[in-house]
Amino acid sequence: MNAPDTDSELRAAAAARQRATLAALRTALLAVLPPHCLLFDEEDTRPYECDGLTAYRQLPLAVALPENEAQVVAVLRACRELRVPIVPRGAGTGLSGGAMPVAEGIVLSTAKMNRIVAIDAQARTATVQPGVRNLAISEAAAGHRLYYAPDPSSQIACTIGGNIAENSGGVHCLKYGLTLHNVLRVRMATADGDIVELGSCGPDAAGLDLLAVFVGSEGMLGVVLEATVKLVPKPPQASVIMASFDSVVRGADPVADVISAGIIPAGLEMMDRTSARMVEPFVRAGYDTDAAAILLCESDGLPEEVEEEIARMSAVLARAGATAIAVSRDEAERLRFWSGRKNAFPAAGRISPDYYCMDGTIPRRRLAEVLTGIDALAVEYGLRCANVFHAGDGNLHPLILFDANAPGEFARAEKFGEAILALCVAAGGTITGEHGVGIEKLDSMCEQFTVEEIAAFIAVKRAFDPARQLNPDKAIPTLDRCAQYGRRKVDAGLFKFAHVPVARHA
Repeated sequence: MNAPDTDSELRAAAAARQRATLAALRTALLAVLPPHCLLFDEEDTRPYECDGLTAYRQLPLAVALPENEAQVVAVLRACRELRVPIVPRGAGTGLSGGAMPVAEGIVLSTAKMNRIVAIDAQARTATVQPGVRNLAISEAAAGHRLYYAPDPSSQIACTIGGNIAENSGGVHCLKYGLTLHNVLRVRMATADGDIVELGSCGPDAAGLDLLAVFVGSEGMLGVVLEATVKLVPKPPQASVIMASFDSVVRGADPVADVISAGIIPAGLEMMDRTSARMVEPFVRAGYDTDAAAILLCESDGLPEEVEEEIARMSAVLARAGATAIAVSRDEAERLRFWSGRKNAFPAAGRISPDYYCMDGTIPRRRLAEVLTGIDALAVEYGLRCANVFHAGDGNLHPLILFDANAPGEFARAEKFGEAILALCVAAGGTITGEHGVGIEKLDSMCEQFTVEEIAAFIAVKRAFDPARQLNPDKAIPTLDRCAQYGRRKVDAGLFKFAHVPVARHA
């Protein structure tokens, strides 16, 4: 029989392969999961076609929703036998396409594994399943005057499994650290269905620090089954300063000054005028909408500590040229100030049909320079940009505003985003602080990392997942892709792994 040689024949052959794969997959998954834990119909799988980066979509063959770790292992082993790729998924709030399905693959959602296993107030730890919401940990620990510190803007919905995959941060990560600094132990399943414990609830763990490799690996190395996280005492008092500036540059300059003064704020965030004006009607946080930029600087601790730190930060901000300084008068006002910052992304819908959120990180001393560069890029690409970000650790979140229905605007927004990330790398920064690489920043990986570094990343992936079963073709570009992107010269056979094929799961 002759091989198909027309487009219609190729499409028909691909459709036949997919039907055969789906039939085998349905049989295999129904053998290890109850029917209510499986979704096959398009109307049921459609909500899983993307994560928070909705510009890129792919319908999965099926969605598995296991209820315990034995079922997770069974799904992994069934898919390994069929050579069907798997994309692990938490709540789907990620912003880099890390949880977008791959063609002819399934989504493995841990949403049903949402039990808080234990709160140990004496050890100040919480042991939870991956589907537990970030905020639910703090709610469960509140009776012990403890809470879980990492607080991404999506904390009411995002889950700890997803936080571990992305190494999520939040407005308080400057003082309390990212997810990596707050996770003690992870129980995970490999692509082969083996269960491995990483880290320890003790002061240290023997052997290589594989926990640090796993946290932030974006679902490429394994599936989280359970995690033990740190809890910290709830501060007796917290206050936040809202400082106004008449230019973005003047607002950026004192960020490094606060840190160099020996102060580590509980939070240090910045919003430009566009961000403040889109948020204020939405949440009525009390923002100064006439200011070109506002800084939110929080102090927490004992009342005496907070009073002193607020006074010291206020002095630094006044010397830097703040046109107004307001300090929260009570807890309700403090929460209002933060609610505006945390609702910046949804508020963007008030002024633009669509937005594209970037995630570059730069040295604090380069903030003013890079923000000026972003303004110039906005003019070059003819698109508005609202800046809202974790100023204290230099993690930028420019919101590029565009209309997906206007021809060419999304393509322009993508190019604008790539240019912002290139600007961050040139300033000595990195292409992501907390959102991850996913599919969004694959080309920008080639901007930042050398051929040797990318080859090392590929080798780590192979060590955990030799068949490239988990979340393939994300987070780490092939060296060929970097060559095609124009950032690296790669000759055939010169570099190890240069020609890892893109399609591996026929």
